[in-house]
Amino acid sequence: MKAVVPAAGLGTRFLPYTKAQPKEMLPILDKPAIQFVVEEALRSGIRDILIITGRGKRAIEDHFDANLELEGYLLERGMTKVLHELRRQLEGARIAYVRQPRPLGNGHAVLCAEAEVGGDSFAVLLGDDVLLSRVPCTRSLLKWHAKLGASCIAVQRVSRSQVSAYGMVLGEEVQDGVFLIRRIEEKPPRARVTSNLVTIGRYVLSPEIFDHLRRAKPGRGGETWLTDGIRSLLRSEDVYAWLFEGRRFDVGTKLGWLLANIELAWARLTTARRSSGS
Repeated sequence: MKAVVPAAGLGTRFLPYTKAQPKEMLPILDKPAIQFVVEEALRSGIRDILIITGRGKRAIEDHFDANLELEGYLLERGMTKVLHELRRQLEGARIAYVRQPRPLGNGHAVLCAEAEVGGDSFAVLLGDDVLLSRVPCTRSLLKWHAKLGASCIAVQRVSRSQVSAYGMVLGEEVQDGVFLIRRIEEKPPRARVTSNLVTIGRYVLSPEIFDHLRRAKPGRGGETWLTDGIRSLLRSEDVYAWLFEGRRFDVGTKLGWLLANIELAWARLTTARRSSGS
């Protein structure tokens, strides 16, 4: 099983910061956002990770590469704890990169991974979504994929007023928290909102999705959306949605990014206080 992480977007909502720095490198406390995503894949048992990059994304590759000069500096000064943490982020991961020539949507980004993925099912983890739970979201999706023998996507309940900002999912509950998808739509207008289940950037997909993405017509903004490929896939095979009940941060928005920093900082402070007995 391989994991595909689309990371070629321009990050216009975070300008001017993202003019020269990838949005995926936005810091959440002391880690860039994309590191949370890669760590989730590793904790889910996936070692082979394919990051889809584009122009101006070199910082991502540098972050996951070894830096011998820095490691030597830390070792000389006895900063072994920091050195261990830097090395740990590379342990067990086989990270490769594919270039998306132009930012043509997350569906097109996934399509760029076809040659590397081959004819196997694969996971997709969108870098804008940081998910926190005791059991990693992707690991749970892998379990349901194996049990059902079908593509599975993660969803979460939101208020009806928020649905238009995400991909809406309408389905029939076949097990507790598992839905057979009947309809999926990317950012529907409010008048067409009929469900409060939305996609949250985690998928385990069959390789047939590539044919459907190739045939998909450009949607909103002239881009190819993964949601549109899944909608087409529904015509030929079952796709299931699993209800994620952990904490999700949409760090592709300023508010979501700010909340992630506040909540994780508070959690770390609480843990430190407990450890010190104060």
